[in-house]
Amino acid sequence: MKKHIPNSITALNLFSGCIGVVMVLQQEFQLAFYCVLASGLFDFCDGMMARALRVKSNIGKELDSLADVVSFGLLPGAVLFIMLGGTAGSNPLAYLGFLVTIFSAFRLAKFNVDTRQDTDFIGVNTPMNTFVIIALPFIAEQHEWVGHVGLLLGITLLSSLLLVSEIRLFSMKLDNLRWAENRFKFIFLGISLILIVTLRFIALPLILLVYIGLSQWHFAQNSSKKAD
Repeated sequence: MKKHIPNSITALNLFSGCIGVVMVLQQEFQLAFYCVLASGLFDFCDGMMARALRVKSNIGKELDSLADVVSFGLLPGAVLFIMLGGTAGSNPLAYLGFLVTIFSAFRLAKFNVDTRQDTDFIGVNTPMNTFVIIALPFIAEQHEWVGHVGLLLGITLLSSLLLVSEIRLFSMKLDNLRWAENRFKFIFLGISLILIVTLRFIALPLILLVYIGLSQWHFAQNSSKKAD
């Protein structure tokens, strides 16, 4: 029976993602954000539960990716579609927002077959990318220029490329709580918390930049230690 627990949690990720897509299309971005939060939590817990129960399986791995295509692929694509004026098909350019969906699918497929990503990521992971995109409608409420079509198309292209890039990023999985082994992860969590408390939604794109910067520092230090 325990082997079905992680897959059930993955199914909740998918269900939350489906609801989130509906909320985006209805322009209920606050509710969509809560759905992304729920999907992120389920996505974190299913893998953790599979490891804890020692019931990791190929089916679970594939199901996880299929759920993520909806929660962290279709949903951010829908956000960009709506922000680009895609309601009622009023702007043909709006369909370009779904480039993020396509590249998210490529990202997840690449992750499944890339043995270099057993412990860390290569390319921005889809949940992080989704949190940045779901923040855009809220940021645009305070800064109208964020909703400019040209900027949104630029964000769409950049986001898509980052998903399949060769940028190395550390995973947030914790095997233990020792500072020496996890200091960059703890620093990242601390900075992220401060940014969210002080800047709210504006913090999310900044958190991605911090994540990329700390990851490069982390891997540079590891390389120098191996060289010594």
